[in-house]
Amino acid sequence: MCYNTRVSRKVRELEDYYSVERLLGEELDEQAELTYNHANGFAHPNMWIIPQERPKNLIPVKWGLIPHYKMGANAEEYYKETIRWGSGLNAQSEKLFDSNNYKSSALKRRCIIPVDGFFEPHRIQHVKKPYSIPFYFERENGDPFHLAGIYAVTPDKMVTFSILTKEATPLFAKIHNKKNRRPVIIQDNDIHVWLDNNLKEEEVYKVIEDDLSDSDINTYPISKDLYSRSINSDRPDIIEKVVYEDLKITF
Repeated sequence: MCYNTRVSRKVRELEDYYSVERLLGEELDEQAELTYNHANGFAHPNMWIIPQERPKNLIPVKWGLIPHYKMGANAEEYYKETIRWGSGLNAQSEKLFDSNNYKSSALKRRCIIPVDGFFEPHRIQHVKKPYSIPFYFERENGDPFHLAGIYAVTPDKMVTFSILTKEATPLFAKIHNKKNRRPVIIQDNDIHVWLDNNLKEEEVYKVIEDDLSDSDINTYPISKDLYSRSINSDRPDIIEKVVYEDLKITF
């Protein structure tokens, strides 16, 4: 599941790249960049999204979807209660139109989450004591990923978002070999399609099915510091490649 991301581009770069303009919330000042070498989803950081209701804007939104029928004032309690299910960080795209938590957003509150990369775990299972190592994923051409998401607005007007996931494609099945999932990554030409108010259910699923190809993605193993609770992983060198003797997969 996609619980860890990297956003290194300054907001001005994102505005230029997506031809959008940022809108700041009450909690952020004009200098807010919301950049992270490692954004840990379970810290529920604010991140930039391009929302369907304002497709010409970037807005800062808390990562971790709180359903539209819950109160945002109880966010901390909700995240603790739902941590075993991922605290709203990810939403299974297969359940978009079935789940009470998602279906109210599926047609009218989709979004793009721009990130430079993201991290997924690979389980080393052929050793006496199995363990996980993180892999970093980035685009081959250096552009940002356009992660597909949904967002919700609580009765007390708190906005939160979730990253959509789908069944793993071959590259992700090799890496994310325990959960066998991958984030939904919108194709460049489908950004405006994804944010179109006129999409029907079958068209939403068509965009999800035809997302970014494995051949456009580069990935490699990095330091296990990413998963440490005692070591700061929000640092530039966290994406440096690390060699593991136990790692047997090839690309």
